[in-house]
Amino acid sequence: MNTQALQQKFLKIRSHKAFELFIVFVIIFSALLIGAKSYEIPDNVQLLMVWLDWGITLLFLIEIVIRFIGEERKRHFFKSAWNVFDTLIVVVSLIPVDNSELALVGRLIRIFRVLRMISIIPELRLLLNSLIKAMPQLGYVVLLMFIIFYIYAAVGTTFFAEINPVLWGDISISLLTLFRVMTFEDWTDVMYETMTVYSLSWAYYMTFIFFTAFAFLNMVIGIVVNVLEEENQRIKDEDDKAKGKASLDDLQQEIRELKGLIVARGK
Repeated sequence: MNTQALQQKFLKIRSHKAFELFIVFVIIFSALLIGAKSYEIPDNVQLLMVWLDWGITLLFLIEIVIRFIGEERKRHFFKSAWNVFDTLIVVVSLIPVDNSELALVGRLIRIFRVLRMISIIPELRLLLNSLIKAMPQLGYVVLLMFIIFYIYAAVGTTFFAEINPVLWGDISISLLTLFRVMTFEDWTDVMYETMTVYSLSWAYYMTFIFFTAFAFLNMVIGIVVNVLEEENQRIKDEDDKAKGKASLDDLQQEIRELKGLIVARGK
């Protein structure tokens, strides 16, 4: 079997839906295995789990090899950050560190194998890529939110420090208290405590919740959804362009074949 035929065979394997579903199943099983190790288990079962872990690592290695051989342009394989991440996780997992000082590192690497789910499932990659591309816009929203937090924390420290120093003693503690209010963690207890001294302090909490929990949250959701729609449209345009190019190539091939037939009949 020549190299081209082998590449096409592995490309067909890695593009098959059953292969992708099998790898997803292995990743989920690997995650469950990591969780099972947190319980007290008999020694014989623990030994079985060790062998299963090595079997999973071997399957991941075989998967990386299949994907690499099936790649049409081998040089471009490691230009993908996901391919680099998958390969690094698998290679580090092959290092026997269970009985050494690096055992904790080995366990952490095996935990990160769950993240390979993102590289396998295109929809998850789309979501993560959209979130990363939205970061610059989200950064300005976070900066504005921090300004609002800081202003309200300064006001809270000024007025409420004497009421409850544990919650409003300084600006850093006030920031933490406001985060508690924003997440609605028993925030009414904080509000009622200050209302015993400042009866109108409810307005302080209501306006803060409006700015942070409602306005800023909707801004974040709107930015992410907008970027997600742009990514979906970009992928759709690329697919349409690829299909159009493939159709054009097929048409050109048919024209060449027709020209060949015409020339052959003319002779």
